[in-house]
Amino acid sequence: MTEQEMNNAVEQNENVEQQENVQVEEAAKEEKKAEKKAEKKESKQVVNFATPSEDFDWDNIANDGDFKKKGKEEFEKLYDQTLSTITENEVIDGTVVSLNKREVVINIGYKSEGVVSLNEFRYNPDLKVGDKVEVYVESQENKDGQLVLSHKKARALRSWDRVNEALEKDEIIQGYIKCRTKGGMIVDVFGIEAFLPGSQIDVKPIRDYDVFVGKTMEFKVVKINHEFRNVVVSHKALIEEELEQQKKDIIAKLEKGQVLEGTVKNITSYGVFIDLGGVDGLIHITDLSWGRVNHPEEIVQLDQKLNVVILDFDDDKKRIALGLKQLTPHPWDSLDKELKVGDTVKGKVVVLADYGAFVEIQPGVEGLIHVSEMSWSQHLRSAQEFLQVGDEVEAQILTLDRDERKMSLGIKQLRQDPWSNIDEKYAVGSKHTAVVRNFTNFGVFVEIEEGVDGLIHISDLSWTKKIKHPAEFTSIDEKIEVVVLEIDKENRRLSLGHKQLEENPWDVFETVFTVGSVHEGTIIEIFDKGAVIALPYGVEGFVTPKHLVKEDGSNAKVDEKLEFKVIEFSKSAKKIILSHSRIFEDEKKEEAAADKKQKTTANKKAVKKLKANLEVTTLGDITELATLKSEMEEEQKKELAEKKAEMDAKEEAKKAKAEKKAKTEKKAKAADTEEAEDVQEEKSDESAAE
Repeated sequence: MTEQEMNNAVEQNENVEQQENVQVEEAAKEEKKAEKKAEKKESKQVVNFATPSEDFDWDNIANDGDFKKKGKEEFEKLYDQTLSTITENEVIDGTVVSLNKREVVINIGYKSEGVVSLNEFRYNPDLKVGDKVEVYVESQENKDGQLVLSHKKARALRSWDRVNEALEKDEIIQGYIKCRTKGGMIVDVFGIEAFLPGSQIDVKPIRDYDVFVGKTMEFKVVKINHEFRNVVVSHKALIEEELEQQKKDIIAKLEKGQVLEGTVKNITSYGVFIDLGGVDGLIHITDLSWGRVNHPEEIVQLDQKLNVVILDFDDDKKRIALGLKQLTPHPWDSLDKELKVGDTVKGKVVVLADYGAFVEIQPGVEGLIHVSEMSWSQHLRSAQEFLQVGDEVEAQILTLDRDERKMSLGIKQLRQDPWSNIDEKYAVGSKHTAVVRNFTNFGVFVEIEEGVDGLIHISDLSWTKKIKHPAEFTSIDEKIEVVVLEIDKENRRLSLGHKQLEENPWDVFETVFTVGSVHEGTIIEIFDKGAVIALPYGVEGFVTPKHLVKEDGSNAKVDEKLEFKVIEFSKSAKKIILSHSRIFEDEKKEEAAADKKQKTTANKKAVKKLKANLEVTTLGDITELATLKSEMEEEQKKELAEKKAEMDAKEEAKKAKAEKKAKTEKKAKAADTEEAEDVQEEKSDESAAE
């Protein structure tokens, strides 16, 4: 509880008390009015005596009587000495001379006695006649001639001094518990409302705070906040002093193995606190029972009396470790002597962990079933996938250590090992349906049945597709058809294939994609080294960059359909090399060869004709022959000139390309040099600025 909250609680209780005081005062006034009315009625019935004469000399009577004037003065002095001299607004001590249900009459040695409301003495229910109390003189005489006193104000004036003195001297004081508040109680101490935290009421946990309301108890002042005028008291501190001595006496007599009777004081999730008669001990949850305990409330209850054994204790820290299960024999001692490895036992799952399950075969005797012993499968999973807490299971004993009190169990041993007849059930070449369990860069791990796993190498997934990662072909938990290629019984491994379900299409491709054949294909991917082409029948080919150039000199693009010529085919490597540019290049070569062949044929015919007419040649024929020869020579020269011009054009194109490249490099170099000079200039400027 914060100091501000405590202040609010104190103010609230002061208001309540003021209201109570007002009600008491109003009741007292009503009673006085009733008394006055009664007195008036009586006065009317009183007989009126004769009024004394004003001329009567009382002094002469006194002089003539037993008392003389001198004696009267001495008597007055003696009477005054019996009375106390008091002043208003001071605190003095008085004696209770009488009390009733509403008021307390207090004698302070004055000529009249004072009346104080009994409500101001609520903190002291044992108040009786003759007790000394302190009062505050509010008025020597009110309008009714009554001495006005206040016990509450007297306590308030001296309360802070007394509270501080009680804290300094560690004194025990009395207080009246007025009411409950958040986190504790409000206590009236010397007229000050102090705060009693719930944790400081008793050494034992308090379940019902209301039973303390209205009680007067002893306290110690443990804290004072002068700034907020708050006081914190404790009743527990008094009890702890007594208990501390009791603890020392009890601990001095403790011995390990000693059996004591105690009472359950508190229950937590980790154990039980036992009261041994002034000193507490702890029974850890593992020491409550030989069996599994989820919560201590399953074994004990609050305020229950039981016998416990002392396991250990610490003189310095006053800690005592207790045990309850140690009072009963260990369950392993009663375990069947005939039980051995290989026997089958039944039990209930009591605890589950990722690595396995603990099975209780009889109270206090447990065995562990490791997750690897739950299934023949090589894929280790969590035990929660196989069992649940509370399941009744049957298992085989794998190991049994009576000295260490440990036992390991197995479930899979009760089922046949699928690898015992693997050669018969999954012979090489047999086809099966498997489930994809995992991927690696080199293949796919699949499970044909529980405990029977195999690997499909990435190269055995497809005859035609180039697969970079198995995730491109299938997905986890997907079913896939496989063929058994190889069995490794010793290492419990199967080598499987998927593409072997179909015939090798490359036997057919060898006859379809012959070298020189032309096929339509679609460019599906382009990278630095070339492009991948999708051909008919689901096969793919490869094209180098120089073979992707089209007839107009532009480069082919992705998703473009073009004609490609097979320039290389490898059945063993499953590789088809293609070219698009080779198509129009070969066409040009064929056209040039055809022209050349045609000219050669014409020349041959002319020579043949000339030879046939040689025998009948005349002067005119010779002239004709000379003309034909000149024409042929001109044609040859023309062909040579065209070839030379073509070669010169190629040479010039190469030179132009080289010059363009040199200029580009020169420009790049000049740009780099200029940039370096700019950087150097900036550095120089910065240096100059600095």
